[in-house]
Formats: sequence, C-alpha cells, structure tokens
Amino acid sequence: MLRSPLAMPLAIAGLTLAGLALVLVSSGYAHFVIALVALTAIAGTGLNVLLGLTGLMSFGHAGFYAIGAYASAILTLAGVSFWLALPAAALIGAGIGGLLAIPAMRVKGPYLAMVTIAFGFIVEHGLIEGGALTGGQNGLVVIGGPTLFGHAFLERELALLSVLGAGGALYGFHRLALSRLGRAMRAVRDADVAAASLGFDPVRVKTLAFAISAALTALAGAVLPPLMLFIAPSSFPFSQSILFVLSVVVGGAGTVLGPLVGALVTVLLPELLAGLAEYRLLFFGLATLVVLWLVPSGLIGTLARLLPKPAPEPPRPSPDVTRLLYRRGGEPLAIEGIGIAFGGIRAAEGVSVTAAPGAVTSLIGPNGAGKTTVLNMVSGFYRPDAGAIRLAGADLAGAPAHAIARAGIARTYQTTRLFGSLSVLDNVVLALDPGRLWRWPRAGDARDAAALLDFAGYEGRLDRPAGELPHVDRRLVEIARALAGRPRVLLLDEPAAGLTRADTDALGGLLRRIAGCGIAVVLVEHDMPLVMSVSDHVLVMDAGQPIAAGTPAAVRTDPAVLRAYLGGADTPARPRETPWRGPADAVLFAQGLTAGYGAAPVLDALALEVRPGETVALLGANGAGKSTAMRSLAGLLRPVTGTILLDDVAIAALPAHRIARLGLALVPEGRQVFPELTVIENMRLGAHGRAEALDPAEIEALLDRFPRLRERAGSRAGLLSGGEQQMLAIARGLMAKPRILLLDEPSLGLAPAMINALYAVVAELRDQGVTILIVDQMAALALTVADRGYVLEQGRVVTAGSAAELAADKALEAAYLGAA
Repeated sequence: MLRSPLAMPLAIAGLTLAGLALVLVSSGYAHFVIALVALTAIAGTGLNVLLGLTGLMSFGHAGFYAIGAYASAILTLAGVSFWLALPAAALIGAGIGGLLAIPAMRVKGPYLAMVTIAFGFIVEHGLIEGGALTGGQNGLVVIGGPTLFGHAFLERELALLSVLGAGGALYGFHRLALSRLGRAMRAVRDADVAAASLGFDPVRVKTLAFAISAALTALAGAVLPPLMLFIAPSSFPFSQSILFVLSVVVGGAGTVLGPLVGALVTVLLPELLAGLAEYRLLFFGLATLVVLWLVPSGLIGTLARLLPKPAPEPPRPSPDVTRLLYRRGGEPLAIEGIGIAFGGIRAAEGVSVTAAPGAVTSLIGPNGAGKTTVLNMVSGFYRPDAGAIRLAGADLAGAPAHAIARAGIARTYQTTRLFGSLSVLDNVVLALDPGRLWRWPRAGDARDAAALLDFAGYEGRLDRPAGELPHVDRRLVEIARALAGRPRVLLLDEPAAGLTRADTDALGGLLRRIAGCGIAVVLVEHDMPLVMSVSDHVLVMDAGQPIAAGTPAAVRTDPAVLRAYLGGADTPARPRETPWRGPADAVLFAQGLTAGYGAAPVLDALALEVRPGETVALLGANGAGKSTAMRSLAGLLRPVTGTILLDDVAIAALPAHRIARLGLALVPEGRQVFPELTVIENMRLGAHGRAEALDPAEIEALLDRFPRLRERAGSRAGLLSGGEQQMLAIARGLMAKPRILLLDEPSLGLAPAMINALYAVVAELRDQGVTILIVDQMAALALTVADRGYVLEQGRVVTAGSAAELAADKALEAAYLGAA
C-alpha cells in the first residue's frame, strides 16, 4: 500500500508515537485496554507470519500465548528478572513452535488446523495438571511488576512497553516480508513444489515460520502476568485463538498493519458493546461477519487495492546476460536405467539417456508414456526404484528436490507454477541463489533478473504480480526464473502447451539460445514441429519404456514410433461390413467453437458434426485440443464463442447436468468412476438423469456385454483394474441411453490385450446403432472402428474425411510427428 521505501517505517513510527501519546494522556482502565490491544497486535503479527506469509492456519496460538505468560510468571516468581524472562519466554515459545512444526508439516489444510487445535487443548490441560509449578486450576498470582532503574512498572508503564513492543513487531514483520526469507515463505505458500525446485526446503521454511510466529506470540503473553497480576488456564481459552485469527483476517492477512487494525476491532468492539451484557458477543460476531463479507481481503488489504499504485522505475538490465548463463566444458546429465512403479504398475522402466551440455535432448511419446514421470525422478519429486542419475560425478537418484536444485538441475512445469503474490522481478530475484534463505541483497540482483527476463523474451512490467500474467508471459517468466540459478541442466515440461504457432516458434529460438550457453536442455513436449526443429537427440517412450532413440529424422520414421503414436492394425476391432448410410441431419453439431483455459484459446473456430448411428473419430497430437473439445461439448468447459446443437437444441450455454439429461453422455479421460461405490451402484448412477425408470434387465444386459464386470459386480470400483474401470465407465454412460456417446481417450494407460477387448466392444456398439464420437491417441485403432474423422492441429480442423481416406493420408502422420 505504501510504495516509498521509508513510507511504511514512518507509518509504523507514527502509529507507535500516537499509541504512546494516548497512554500518556489517558488513565485507569484505558491503560489496560491499550496494553491488551498492543499485545493482541503482537500476537496477531506472529500469527501473520504463519498465515499471511506462509499460508498455514493455526487455531492453537492461545497455547503459545499461555506458554509465554506462564514462562514469564514462573521465572519471575523464581527470582529471575522480568527483563530476562521476556526473551526466555520468546525462546521457549520458538522451540516449542519448531517442535510442533514437525508433526504439523505432515498434514495440510483442515488437518493442520486440527493439529493446532489439539495443541491448544494440550497446553490448557497441561497447565491444569501442572501442580505446584503452574498452580493447577487455581493459576498463579504475580505480586508486583517489573522495575527498571528503580522505577516500578505499573499499568501505564506496561502499556507503554506493550505499545513499543507492538511497533517493534510490526517493523520486524515489515523487514521480514521484504527479506529473502519472507519471499521464500510466500513462495512456499504459492507453490511449494516450485519453491523446492529452486532449492528451498519447504519443511525448513515452514518450521522457521512456526518458530518465529510462536516466539512473537509467547513474547506478547510474557507481558500478561505483571499486567493482570494473576493468570490461570481459564485465561487462555480456545476462543482466544479464534480472536487472534480474526485480528489477522479482519485486518488483512499478509499486510503489515493488518494485525494492528484487527486488534483494534477484536479488542475495542467488545468493549464498546459491553453495555449489551450477554448479547455483546452476539453483536460482535455479527459485526465481524459483516466485515468479512464486505471486505474478504481484510480492511487493510482492501484499502491497499483501492489506492493507486505508482510503478517504480524498472531496473536497467545487465548488458551481458550470457555472462550469467554461460558454462564452459560442463559434464552431461547421465540417466542410467531408472524406473519406478506405483501400486504395481510400472510407470517407467529401464530409461537411459544422456543429455549433453549445449544440446537439446527431447523425451517424446503418447499420453501415459512416462515422460513427466522421468522428469519428476530426475528433479527429485519421485524416488526411482532402480537406476542412477549422475551429474558432475554425483549420483542424485533419490535426493530431495531442493538438494537436486542446488546441484544444478532446474525445471519448469506443464502447468506454470509461478509465485503469484510476488512480482515478476521478485520471482526471478528469489531464484538467483538456489536455496539460500539468508542472503543480503546485492545491487546487481535486479539488473541480472531484468536481463534474464529480457533474454527469455518477456516484455511486460517487472513489478506486475505474477498471478496476473497471461499464459504466454507466465511461460517466459518461469523459464527466466529457472535460468536464474545458473543451472547445468534445464528440464522443460511441455513449455509450448497453450501457445500459438508464432509463440511456439519464438520458444524454439529461445531453447536454442539457452543450449548455446552450454546448458543441457531436456525437453518433454507434444508439439512435434517444435521437437523436430530444435532437438539434437530424441528419446521416444511408450508405456513407460524407451522404444527408440536417435536424431529427429531417424525416430520420425521408426516403425515402433509410428505404431506408438498411430496404433497398430493387430486388433479384433473391425470396420463396418458395409459403408454407413444414415440420416443426413446431425445429432450433434458444432460451428465456430472457441474455448480454452486462459488468454490463449485451445479451440479455434472448431466445426464438426455427428449423424445418427455414426461413429466419428476426433484425432490429433497431444495438445491439439481434442479433450478440450469433448469437455466443451459436454458442458464441463464453457465455450467463449460458437454454436453447439444437440438434436437441434442449443446447449452451449447449458450446464453439464442439463446437457447430460438431454442425451449426451461423456466417458471422460481417466475413466473417473466412483471408487467407493460398487460396480452396480456406479451403473445405476448412470441412469440417474434420464426420464424413464430403470429396468433391472438393462443392468443384466450390460453385465452380459462386459462379463468381467459381472464377476466383480459387488466390488468397489476403486479396486478394479484400469481396463475394468474403463469398461465400467462405458457401461455407466450407456445406462443413460444417450443420443450420443462421447469416448475420451478410452485406451489411455491400458495394456494391449485390454485395448483390443475394449475396441471390440466399441465395434459392437457401433454395429448396434449407437452414435459415438471418439477421441483416442491410437489414431489407426480409432479409424478402424470409425466411419469418418477430423484431424486437429492447434485447435483447428486441418483434415476431414472418411476413415479410409484419413488412414491413407500422410497428413495424419504429420499431425502426430511433424512434417518430414
């Protein structure tokens, strides 16, 4: 909110002086209230470190408040000076906070909140059972307050001390939020996986946040005994933790002044409503709900959004960016026979490849081939079951992600994972020294970060929050951030996803420039023109295993590669015995369909139609927009523009459940059966949206069609194999008696025998007159059962025709593997 470097410190100083003046001009009970506001602000600031910076919720901070109070009281009653008891209480709180973080970091979300609630109750009952040390249920009586240079501290002096403490806590939070540690906390909150890939250990960062938060809250509690002269377990109820949370949320989580404003509301409002007696808490709760409803970002957070934000002068980029990146004579990344299994399924096995410095090495393959799994093993997010990952003489297999990042391996992700609350520039600056939490900023950091962003092709504002960037800019900033740590190896996971052709071409040039700096680039990508144009070496995978390797020209013509992408002909599925002859009026019609997930559309003026009883295949390489088309037709993704008609009824603006009831049944990619329900229960749910009653004979007929489902009719769907789940998903779709059945990637992740059985069923359904629109990575297989097909590239139909015409068309091969 305050952009000048001195504005916030001056604001804190001014508020602190105002608080001190208020203490000096007031008397009596007002001193106690002012002190309570200040102590709540200190405790709220501590919680703000946890909630506002790290995104962790705690409903147990009254426990730390109590620990600080009892530590201070016990030490002073034992003869220790109050001025020594204060830091001792903070250190005790920090230690216990760090210990609490150990179990707390194993859980997230509501489970973390439950752990902190349990901690609060443990502290409360521990104090009750503490015997002579804590005074048990009766508490402790503190006789007399502290002294300083012979001057006794009464309520006025303690109020002054509390106000000074609140000012110091707010300034400390301000400095922490601007520091590298504070930015690392926000990075862990926004994207902990990406933070780990920059060398930051999320567990360590969160533990430090817990310790700092607990120390501040315990420090606030340490002032309570001389202020109240009596403390007991009942002084720290669970509701006190709720008030701390409210003070942060009402004021504005993550803002510097939010805890102070929240403390004024949560402490003063009940005091002002004291005349309402037993109704005051009711009115306080209603007032709080109104505030949170009107300003969900908190009072200070909302005010910050409304005030103008002057743009700072952008830093001048460093003149020679290659100085930051260039590596001479680096060692290659050697991946030797790595593999991993999930629940008995081999996701990758025997994968070996060498990524040379200064070269682009690409991993390609159809969906489910295991490419991203390999990247996750190399970058430390999965631990390989076998094999080695060697770089610079060290075996990194099984090392944690933050350790691998520090060893010189950086990466980007399929879905960009920027730190949305940080600016574009801060995203890159944070990555300059991988994993270092304690580092004084250098004068050249901003210039180096600006140079890297310029090198990546980013042309937007450097102070813009990364969460507000369009898709293309997010890709470029993520690449610049990955380069900031001067990596030996750069892993890129589908960087061209969602980009236009022009942006993809520019990305290809960037990858060659990165490789030209001596960095080993490992690329996982589905855009075959990009892969074939930039790669020096290509490894092709299918079903978790390498099937070919070599130059782009060599793998493009390899029969095993063509079979993996287009499918084989050895299947019991068969074409129609006679060509389809049916009504000309379409059951499903789409025209000018444009849809996507961000600024860049995935579908671009898509047009298709499916006639009654016809089977139509929608084909194209991964990322061409096939599944997006299916989601748009089914109402799961609202089209931006275009027309969709189902039996002449416009459905583009209808919700998915209404479309399903009109007769469109989607069998989604990944099957998505209801795992806790039985096979029969899943099938019954398929008939939920239709008008006519369910006849038990229908279930029997489908069980006859899928004998393997009959054998497991009473089993939970989550226990079925992948192929059995796919059969169940199709059976569930057929239970709706749809006008058209949409099959999205039915062969994905299935064994060849199961694929053959599945396509035999699809052929039977076709012959019985079921209208089908099918998307499948196995293009040749889909064309075997289809009557017609459409081929997509970049969200547009580039080729359409009969199944026989498309099977013989070289344009289909080019759509999957790029032009020769």
